[in-house]
Amino acid sequence: MPQPKLIHIATPHLSAAINPLGAELTSLRDADGRELMTNADPAFWTGHAPLLFPIVGRLNGDVLGIDGAEYPMKQHGFARRTAFTLIEHSDSKAVFLLEDSPETRAVYPRAFALRASYEIHNATLSITIEIENRETDRTLPASFGFHPAFVWPLPYGQAREDHRILFEAEEAESIRQVTNGLVDPALRLSPLAGRTLALTDDLFTNDALIWDQLRSHSARYRASTGPSLRIDFPDTPMLGIWTKPGAAFVCIEPWHGIADPQGFTGDIAEKPGIFMLSPGTAKTITMAVTLEP
Repeated sequence: MPQPKLIHIATPHLSAAINPLGAELTSLRDADGRELMTNADPAFWTGHAPLLFPIVGRLNGDVLGIDGAEYPMKQHGFARRTAFTLIEHSDSKAVFLLEDSPETRAVYPRAFALRASYEIHNATLSITIEIENRETDRTLPASFGFHPAFVWPLPYGQAREDHRILFEAEEAESIRQVTNGLVDPALRLSPLAGRTLALTDDLFTNDALIWDQLRSHSARYRASTGPSLRIDFPDTPMLGIWTKPGAAFVCIEPWHGIADPQGFTGDIAEKPGIFMLSPGTAKTITMAVTLEP
């Protein structure tokens, strides 16, 4: 099967490439062409920055409960594996659309539209997601998440062990952790020192770390010197951070939703982090990535 043609946008400060399959950001480069995203090494993970919809994380048994029925649903939902339509494209902006279809309704019985807009202004890439409930008489229960994988180490000469993530605000002393794809009921002591997470492989031996009572709306990913990435996430109440030990990336993932708790068998509306859209309404969720000197 031929690969979809990547859609490119750029300013003199930043350039990006988006794959219409999943409307997935696959490349983000600085003015000198240095790559800021994962190389998607298949030895670790082949994703770049999938859009997670209508669920975030894994369901217990990979089964979605809705309207009293059960449907098969793979981890992070179907948007990441579905072709979007390019509906707008200029030098610095691209907008993609995913609408419900017989294939999506077979696993998620709702009429919806998901628009993904990518726009670069100076050294900032802004991603705007709009989720619309096209049902006339039913709510739309859903989650949404970003999953960008940034290169670790950054391409500015610093050592891998010199990298950290600085949270905007002081966070809770305990966090959640995913074990075998599902949220562990036991809390974990936060690995933050103040507002700083020093990145080490052993943090991720089990799986992702999850801040589910998030106070920050932005974070900086950087080494002790050199340029940094500021990630802004004003609309998401949770944050996941994940990699596989030894991989050359770290995922900083703003989420509105979370994997099933271990043993969960309820309806999607009962899942943590779900939002409910009334008929004919829409929800906007944004993230921005800024390259700072």
